[in-house]
Amino acid sequence: MRAIQVLEFGGPEVLRPADVPEPRVGEGQILVHVDRAGVNYADTHQAENTYLSRSTVPMVPGGEVVGRTDDGRRVVALVDGGGYAERAAALESQSFEVPDGVDDVSALALIVQGATAWLLLRRTARIEAGETVVVHAGAGGVGSLAVQLAKALGARNVIATASTPEKRELALSLGADVAIDANTPDLVAALRSANGGRRVDVVLDMTGGSITDQSVAALAPFGRLAFYGMASRQAPAPIAPTSLLAHSTTVGGMWLPHAFTVPGLMPRVMTELFGLVEDGSLRVIAGGEYPLSQARRAHEDLRARRTTGKLVLDPSL
Repeated sequence: MRAIQVLEFGGPEVLRPADVPEPRVGEGQILVHVDRAGVNYADTHQAENTYLSRSTVPMVPGGEVVGRTDDGRRVVALVDGGGYAERAAALESQSFEVPDGVDDVSALALIVQGATAWLLLRRTARIEAGETVVVHAGAGGVGSLAVQLAKALGARNVIATASTPEKRELALSLGADVAIDANTPDLVAALRSANGGRRVDVVLDMTGGSITDQSVAALAPFGRLAFYGMASRQAPAPIAPTSLLAHSTTVGGMWLPHAFTVPGLMPRVMTELFGLVEDGSLRVIAGGEYPLSQARRAHEDLRARRTTGKLVLDPSL
């Protein structure tokens, strides 16, 4: 079958089209005939072997697919690699039937980015109505959904950051109250200014480096920073536990695979997200569809911040 294969670790240049054997379906697994494969930042880390879980080569990258099973069910599924291909093996326990009212791109966006946004807000940050929420990369895959979910959960002021005027306009169109330049030199001052001079309650951060450092410094008493990635490839400064006492702040991390270890959690998340899309309360931004053979270009665009919303690959092309 056609797939994208990685024979050595590195940047987007290591993603190459190849013919590979069809995946073997083990106990508790299903075979998915892939209609679309999702593209995530995690995939770029997987290709570099810098992800939280280590990879081995040769490999077929890709962690999410939507398609049909042999018995005709339309499902979206997380896979342990192998998503950038015409067919993929997925655990039944990590597969969810997609309602007719949810399109392929939306289904793919929900199983990783949507679930991530939901868990960050509901579990890690434990948002309360009336709070201020900062969403970094507010026009990205997770960010564009987190902006909408934060408003739906009662946030008083949603502050999005984004790197271009066009991305900031998109964040505002999705419900952000304020959108600021992600590259502003003094982020602490910018966040406080966007919140009427006050510190902020919640920050969702996947950037790392100085963005994380300044976001922690901008937290209000009992504020929470939910950390879920390091797109800048730069680690933030170490946080001494005693420094958290200065404003009674909390810094928490979230990695999506842990949600599958909590009985009933992911089915609840997906059911709620599917419903929000079906009734029009949650809008997925389609960020671009690439032929499978151009997976390298998709990674290049993602890493260069040229994209917004959800990126997908079409294995038929």
